[in-house]
Amino acid sequence: MGEIAYKIAVRGRAGIRDVAEAAGVSVATVSRALNKPDSVTPVLRARVTDAARRLGYLGNGAARALASRRSGAMGALVPTLDNPIFAACIDAFQQRLDAHGISLLVASAGYDAAAETRGLRTLLQRGVDGILLVGAAHEPETWALLPPDLPAVVTWMHRAEGCALPCIGFDNAAAAARITRHLLALGHRRIGMIAGLARGNDRAAARIDGVRAALAEAGLTLAPPLLAERAYSVAEGSAAMAALLALPDPPTAVVCGNDHLAFGALVAARRAGLAVPADLSVTGFDDLDFLAHGDPPLTTVHVPAAEMGRRAADHLAALAAGKEPPPPAELEAPVVLRGTTAPPARRRATPRRARA
Repeated sequence: MGEIAYKIAVRGRAGIRDVAEAAGVSVATVSRALNKPDSVTPVLRARVTDAARRLGYLGNGAARALASRRSGAMGALVPTLDNPIFAACIDAFQQRLDAHGISLLVASAGYDAAAETRGLRTLLQRGVDGILLVGAAHEPETWALLPPDLPAVVTWMHRAEGCALPCIGFDNAAAAARITRHLLALGHRRIGMIAGLARGNDRAAARIDGVRAALAEAGLTLAPPLLAERAYSVAEGSAAMAALLALPDPPTAVVCGNDHLAFGALVAARRAGLAVPADLSVTGFDDLDFLAHGDPPLTTVHVPAAEMGRRAADHLAALAAGKEPPPPAELEAPVVLRGTTAPPARRRATPRRARA
């Protein structure tokens, strides 16, 4: 690596030939591994990407952008676009960027760590002027790719421990605690949770922490049988709710980690012959429009997706232009009370009056 490092130092940046030499492959193989990763074996792909990461190689698009200092485009790296809440954020992000005269490139990872790293590499190869990230729980390979001088913001969180990037978002734990306290105030003591998968998802983990904290305030715990971690989908929410209802002592209320899980939970409750909220209370987390018009309409947490997108655009546009960005601020994520929560049935029951 000594000779390669010398060449890079002379030129000021790594080239594709440097990566090929470091990985012990041809230039064509490097190109295939980085641009069409499925066309090479996993072992070869790992060897090439590791060499590229170590050398700081991004690709010709990024090199051109670095030479001109501006590409006129921002990148957004999101877990998925198969969810209206992320689509709402990206739509607002794009509209505000357009007002700044900036275009948008999006990479969607499908909640897959390797795909996320590839997506970020692609955005950097296109020479974007800044990056929007969702959350701060990313693989070391992803963080290693991110140039330290590239403007970037973390959304969906108001702070991220150990992350130096500005955060534009809300307190997931506090929001989950608020909606749990609402259920506690109604009289629920047997409360379950259908959460998102916490591994690699700091937002899902924070929501679990928030529910646990609120229950602890009331002297309660989130016992393992009452916590189900599932992928964010209606089907997974339905399956998790069916399992909770099959417990010997099922919950009287269930907090869901997002609205898709909550919708699935409502489907399972109806299939089980339960009336919501008469027999069971259910809450969501997102405030998706179609569930506000359900029967009954969903009690949930409003996620300020569009506002996060707009503020992220303003922040990145200012940084890219060499201006002072507006300071990051914690956004509100209020509980939206609708029709899926009520006191537990045993508390609402009115004792029969004794006959005279």
